[in-house]
Amino acid sequence: MPILVFILLFLLALFAAATFAAWRKTDRLRKEAEAAVPQAGQTVDVDGGRIHFLDLGPRDAPELVMVHGLSGQLQHFTYAMTDPLAQEYRVIALDRPGCGYSERDADTLAALPEQARMIWQALDKIGVQTPVLVGHSLGGAVSLAMALQRPEAVAGLALIAPLTQATDQTAESFKGLMVSSPLLRRILGHTIAVPAAQRTAAAVLTEVFSPEPCPDSFLTSAGAALGLRPKAFVTASADIVAAHSGIAGQAAQYEGLPDTPAGVLFGEQDAVISATEHGTPMSAHGFAVTLLPERGHMLPITDPDTCIRFVRDIAAQSRAPVA
Repeated sequence: MPILVFILLFLLALFAAATFAAWRKTDRLRKEAEAAVPQAGQTVDVDGGRIHFLDLGPRDAPELVMVHGLSGQLQHFTYAMTDPLAQEYRVIALDRPGCGYSERDADTLAALPEQARMIWQALDKIGVQTPVLVGHSLGGAVSLAMALQRPEAVAGLALIAPLTQATDQTAESFKGLMVSSPLLRRILGHTIAVPAAQRTAAAVLTEVFSPEPCPDSFLTSAGAALGLRPKAFVTASADIVAAHSGIAGQAAQYEGLPDTPAGVLFGEQDAVISATEHGTPMSAHGFAVTLLPERGHMLPITDPDTCIRFVRDIAAQSRAPVA
């Protein structure tokens, strides 16, 4: 056998062995993540997938729908916010399409209007009629898409560190998610992306939470361990690409937002989404903008009391009926 052929076969064998090892480690991490953070609620089928949600509080109370951000899950809200709010509101905390234990059938459903449609369809099926939408980070952009899609059904908008405007900047921690090819997303997700995410988790969480510390219980109590799954990488990659391509067109429609109580709460030192670029401009559309000094991006985790007061204030002003 010619030496070049032998070398080529040897390199191919090494590549195959490394790929198989990465796949096995990824699958092990997935199983460990799902054991650490099992499914918490129930699911409802919608066109294009399935939505996982928790339905908390009295059914005849005003309704809150809580929509989490990029690479997140409903536990970002159940960590500290939902129990107090569920004393006086019907609280729906959900996994966005493709996140947590929700599913979506195609990457094209990452588009903001498609996520809005799927969530509205789930809310229709469980009898939620006129909610205040509480959106964090990318969940803020999805909440705005929901309000544009059904302005008559929204009682208020309480947005926490939301993505609202077109931007050329991406937080360093999320640049690895900017993969345009659905096939490449899946190859990376099932091989090297999850082990790489495990190795870099500490640095990523430091940036995302800056200037505040990340709680020790974040991986389990806030569900972050579910990010160590191939599905999580594929979903987050499709989400960030779709958001970058779609947010400018959405921002051009903000004059069509409903005339309801609306507010934005931002940490002034947010290292993920700029408060001045994404929060302050919303005052032109009737949003009350509040900036918190010495605070970062993960306000539902690091400052839940302020977030709860913010949501209650919007809900108190809203036209949300008692069901």
